[in-house]
Amino acid sequence: MKKALAFIKAQPVLTIAFLLAVITVFIVPPDKEYIGYCNRTVLIELFALMAAVAGLRSAGIFDAATRAILRKTGTVRRLGAVLTLICYFSAMLVTNDVALITFVPLTLLIYRSINDRRSLILTVVLETAAANLGSMMTPVGNPQNLFLYDKYGLTALTFLRTMLPVGAVGLAAVMGLTLLLPKNKCEAPESSGAKLPVVKTAVFAALFLLCIAAVFRIVPDWVCLAGAVLAVAVCDWRIFGKVDYALLATFVCFFVFVGNIARIDAVSSFFSSILEGRELIVSAALSQVISNVPAAVMLAEFTGNGTQLLLGVDIGGLGTIIASLASLISFQFYRRSDGAQTGRYFLVFTVINFALLGLLLAVQYAIS
Repeated sequence: MKKALAFIKAQPVLTIAFLLAVITVFIVPPDKEYIGYCNRTVLIELFALMAAVAGLRSAGIFDAATRAILRKTGTVRRLGAVLTLICYFSAMLVTNDVALITFVPLTLLIYRSINDRRSLILTVVLETAAANLGSMMTPVGNPQNLFLYDKYGLTALTFLRTMLPVGAVGLAAVMGLTLLLPKNKCEAPESSGAKLPVVKTAVFAALFLLCIAAVFRIVPDWVCLAGAVLAVAVCDWRIFGKVDYALLATFVCFFVFVGNIARIDAVSSFFSSILEGRELIVSAALSQVISNVPAAVMLAEFTGNGTQLLLGVDIGGLGTIIASLASLISFQFYRRSDGAQTGRYFLVFTVINFALLGLLLAVQYAIS
């Protein structure tokens, strides 16, 4: 019993996702359609990226990057602003998941060296919001964009015109929030003088590039998986133990939950009746409960208004911590850090994300 309670306390999001999945199993008994629930590519890329980032961290490249960034910024406020901008623009190209997997661990290392836990929470929350905002700006920024871009045959120009106003306002808002960070000086830690292991660094850097190639569909996902297994097995098998398998399990549970929900006739009839003319608000609201990727997949079956649905699920990635599964990545990284204050993190995350959600919905309704 004590072990079960300890697990629930340590993995609250996974526990909730598991319970939701189990409940829907009793409504929709397991059959062959369950095989299609899980997005294999997302799981493979997430595993490979976590392995690549863990490998680069163990090689010491993040420590070197920490010193370089701290030397250039000088204050906590400038540091937070730089990290937030990096997450926003990198998410446009490498997806919000990849941006956060890459830069949140780096942020944790940097703030550990300057010992500022309160600023750490705000910075990670702003990075997460920035990644979700930046990813909405391009078709390759996140999975739901790729899906809707293809399903509705949108052009690049139509996509940009649709997303630019809310994306620009969102960037201005998160950069404004970085002014809440203190102007305290932050100094780079002294270098240990140790040189980066060339081979290990090169191998995991190559794995990272291979993961990016898989995201852009340049190589198939199985090549990415094979590369990750080979890199870890050859360079450092202990990296297998540093992958966050709880995060992967959380994704699987949500995939099962959403897959079953979409097959319930009453749910399908309900969304068919309420969606017409309300794509923006309905998709944003549904994203708060089941996250924006499955919301996009589910609701696309019931409307021909692709641009409003696109806006709804992307703006809807703000709000609750499960509105965008990328937000879970940041939380899991933060939760596992030394001295983590998860209650405070939830509070700061919720206040900022719902404020941004309300702002962007208001902007979109004003220009519609």
